[in-house]
Amino acid sequence: MILNLTDVLTAEGRTESRQAEFTASVLEYGHDRYPVTRKSPVSFLITNTGKGRAQIAGEMELTVLLRCDRCLKDVPYTFSLKFSNGVTAPEFGAAVSEEEADTSLIGHQFDVDDLVYNEISVNWPMKILCKPDCRGICSVCGKDLNEGACECDTFVPDPRLAAIKDIFNAGKEV
Repeated sequence: MILNLTDVLTAEGRTESRQAEFTASVLEYGHDRYPVTRKSPVSFLITNTGKGRAQIAGEMELTVLLRCDRCLKDVPYTFSLKFSNGVTAPEFGAAVSEEEADTSLIGHQFDVDDLVYNEISVNWPMKILCKPDCRGICSVCGKDLNEGACECDTFVPDPRLAAIKDIFNAGKEV
């Protein structure tokens, strides 16, 4: 969704509250697609901070189905996003450094979906678990170990002792 900021950018000291919808029903992150199960409208407070400048503060909640990193079950994860970005009108852009203007405008319009995608990327969790003690899946047969143990031999010998094992397997004496 596109928000027009002309009114705020042209009137010094003006403040407006607005709401906008995040239109995506599926998030793409990395090479995967994750369905959005719940989303609240994005609430904005837009404040003119000087000639051709504005501060955009906002918040929203978004629930997405992510996969558990151990057992690969779907897990609902809620992003509680809060952000504050500065924008500068294009006609004043040359006078502002990149550090001062966090977000760019297309004309006097602002893309809500791009902002939300950027905030989600920054807040993406490092690890997702369905429960803190998730046991994952068996590396041999692929059974979900949360549902019970499997009969696979999971013994992994120490690779530093592989040469000694070869001696004994060959029937040689030390």
